[in-house]
Amino acid sequence: MDEDCANPQLLGWVKEWLDLARERNSKGITTYKRAYDALKACPLAFQHPAELQQLKGFGPKLCERLEDTLKKHCQENGLPMPEHPRMRKQRQQEVEGEAAEESSKPKKKRQPKAYVPTLRSGPYALILGLATLSEDDSNGLTKTELIEIAQPHCDASFSAPSDPTKFYTAWSSMKTLLQKEMVYERGRPLRRYALTDEGWEVAKRIKRANGMQPEASVNGITRNVPHLPAPPERTPSLSPELATISEAQRLVRETVADSPQTDDSSIPEFSPIRLAPGSFTVHLLLDVREVRAKTDRDYMQEELAKQGVKAMMRNLEVGDAQWIAKCNDSSLLARHGAEGDEIVLDWIVERKRLDDLIGSIKDGRFHEQKFRLKRSGATRVVYIIEEIAMDAASYSRYEEAVQSAIASTQVVNGYFVKRTAKMDDTIKYLARMTQMLKSKYEQKALHIIPTKVLTAQNYMPLLTHLRETEPEVDYYITYSAFASLASKSETMTLKDVYLKMLMTTRRVTGERALEIQRKWKTPYQFVDAYRRCGPGEVGRKRKADMVFAELSHLVGKKKFSKSLSQSIAEIWGDYV
Repeated sequence: MDEDCANPQLLGWVKEWLDLARERNSKGITTYKRAYDALKACPLAFQHPAELQQLKGFGPKLCERLEDTLKKHCQENGLPMPEHPRMRKQRQQEVEGEAAEESSKPKKKRQPKAYVPTLRSGPYALILGLATLSEDDSNGLTKTELIEIAQPHCDASFSAPSDPTKFYTAWSSMKTLLQKEMVYERGRPLRRYALTDEGWEVAKRIKRANGMQPEASVNGITRNVPHLPAPPERTPSLSPELATISEAQRLVRETVADSPQTDDSSIPEFSPIRLAPGSFTVHLLLDVREVRAKTDRDYMQEELAKQGVKAMMRNLEVGDAQWIAKCNDSSLLARHGAEGDEIVLDWIVERKRLDDLIGSIKDGRFHEQKFRLKRSGATRVVYIIEEIAMDAASYSRYEEAVQSAIASTQVVNGYFVKRTAKMDDTIKYLARMTQMLKSKYEQKALHIIPTKVLTAQNYMPLLTHLRETEPEVDYYITYSAFASLASKSETMTLKDVYLKMLMTTRRVTGERALEIQRKWKTPYQFVDAYRRCGPGEVGRKRKADMVFAELSHLVGKKKFSKSLSQSIAEIWGDYV
């Protein structure tokens, strides 16, 4: 034992293991030699082997071995075992915490200030508008209805920005009210807004401050209508036409609220909104992420302009390009109970470079994107594949998967696949498509489904029903409704979340995830099935084989192997 070392006992044990490794000519010679040299050269004395990890050559395993040896040594010689540094630090923090608690005086909690919106601001007008409903009204107001009621009580416009260089309007303050939980929204795609309990408290404070009182409204429903001071002359009043629409919408809303609630997935009856030929123009929408390079983001837009097509850039919810019909009269749809001035046509383009296609096949995005395209309701989907030059060795590894994916897209999904050699060819194709769709649609009438009858549950059944019963008529929806229904997050159901959770496991494809979901309807049922397998080694074996045994009848791409069944059990069944 080297007495010059600050830690002779620990150094002696490391020396023994080093000599033993040399005798056996094992691979640990280098590790023990490095640790021995570092410990011998260190002038600091360590109380516990865990502290040695700061030295070169000492890892967790070597420190644990030294700790076990030291524990055995202390037991044999009747010595106390040194305290682990983690426990020592924890005890020290507890002592310091107690001392600080005793010395510090209890601080007085500051009462949060009650939220009070500025007079005639956006939030002020919105709260007053929503306060025209009765407190037990569960239907709420749409954006259009709320703006019509709130605008006379706000100095700023809810539709046009006060500053031409900015995009914010008085409606932007709705985000503040939602964040403060003064207002809640519900319904997709047509959102409806109503006051929360906190929102009603604010509304009542505003009423008391302005001397407002409740007033009865038509149909015997008591509504808290504020008696407001006369607005300044600069505040525009509602036109007779808009006032008539607002009253009609209110009466319809009250009638619906009093009637029994219908199933959201049932097929609704409606009168379509008809757009006459010539009352709209067809435009190409391009996703903002469709760029040539980070330093050349406007290439596609500029090249399309050279081809005579002025593309409108949007953050598209699904696809990389699609076409819309834009009304010449921006208030045309509003006069018929719809919103916005854009109609989505039944054409969507998904663009893939060859390397991106391979990447999406590998990480599962390819199947997820096709799933979302199917849910969008579009029947005319074009897959553009740009066959850019790739390394032959890299492409050969995935050539079969690429050909299989293209064939599946054409045969199974029924989508049209267009191959181009480069981006310039894709741009020319989009320009030709735009010209073709303009000539096809601008000379015919469009039939629009009112947004108020749409829900996330009845959208696809309604389209299927209309296509079966009226195949000669094409029905469309507004762009805002389409964006809401196609959103990745806004219309997510428990089933969607469950399937996405399952598909995060490697080798669990969409088809396999659906089979699991059919057998175990919810995540709770799936986890509970694993829990019923029991504890111990027998339970572990049952968990590993559960999915394989229950779905053993499946064949082809839906088939589950034993190894995949075990992988799923490791994630969902507390298998490890």
